[in-house]
Amino acid sequence: MDHRSDKTAAGDISPAAGRSEAPIYQVVVWPHRSLSARGFRILMAGVAAALAFPVIPLIGTPVALGLAPFVVAAWVLLFVFIKRNYRDGRLSETLKVWPDLIHVERREPRGPVKTWEANPYWVELKLHPEQRPENYLTLRGNGRTIELGAFLSPEERLELHAELEDALHKARMAPTAASWKPDGA
Repeated sequence: MDHRSDKTAAGDISPAAGRSEAPIYQVVVWPHRSLSARGFRILMAGVAAALAFPVIPLIGTPVALGLAPFVVAAWVLLFVFIKRNYRDGRLSETLKVWPDLIHVERREPRGPVKTWEANPYWVELKLHPEQRPENYLTLRGNGRTIELGAFLSPEERLELHAELEDALHKARMAPTAASWKPDGA
C-alpha cells in the first residue's frame, strides 16, 4: 500500500509535486544498517549451531526434549527481533531545495508520509551542539520547527548541516526560480 501523496497536511497540492526543474540540492538519508542480508543469514546459522551444540549429546534423552522448546524459542525470538529492527530501519527523509521552495518528506516504516515545505529565504537552519542528541539539527519556517536526521550519527548531522547550509545559501542567491539553471546546464 503506497501512502505517498502530493497533498500537504492542509490538503492542498504540494508545490513540489510535478516540478520539472531539478532541485539545487537533493538528498535522501536513512538509518545506518550494520548487518547486511548475507550477514544476517550467517549470524542466524551461527546462532542456530551454537544453540544446538550443547543439545546434540543429549539427543534421544528426555533432557533434550525439555531443552528443545527453549532453544528453538531463543532462536525464533532473535530472528523476529532482528527482522523488526530491519523493518523499523526503513525510515527515510528526503530533502529537496529549489530557489523558491524547500521540501522535506519523512517516510515512516509504518504510517503516513509526513511533508514540510517552506520558502528557503525565510528558513532557519540550526545546529544545537550542546543538546541531546549531540548536534541536534532543526529547520524552522512556515510556522513550524522540524528535526532532521535524528537517526544519523552526530558526525553525519554535521555533514548534513554543512551541505544544507550551502544549498540554502545558493537558493537565497538565485535571482528567480525561472532564471535559475542547475550546475552544468
